[in-house]
Formats: sequence, C-alpha cells, structure tokens
Amino acid sequence: MPIDKTTLAILACPKCKGKLTYYAEKDELVCRGERLAYPVDENIPVLLADKARELSAEELEKVPS
Repeated sequence: MPIDKTTLAILACPKCKGKLTYYAEKDELVCRGERLAYPVDENIPVLLADKARELSAEELEKVPS
C-alpha cells in the first residue's frame, strides 16, 4: 500500500530535511538530494540513516518525480 499524500507531505529526510518521494516499485522513500532510499516496512517509513541505502545515478533516474 502506498504512502498517502498527506503523510508524504509531512515526512522529511532525517539527514538533510529535504522532501521525500515515494518509489512504489521498491516500496521506499527517496531523498534526491542525499541520493538515499529509506525502506517502508509494513506501511511504516523507516527513516533511520543507518537503514537507508545509497542510490546510483541510474537508480535515481528511475524514481518518479
């Protein structure tokens, strides 16, 4: 189940405080500025820097705006 728009609007990257984008294909929240993807576990965003994975430039291009 995707993250609803209201929730997404109040969430921010814990590292840079930037906007997050929901990437449904991978069920992750993506920070474009930091090139990090945070997992969503059972519809709960896991916004911990040590749980995030770094995205390559190719992966980042696939994330919808």
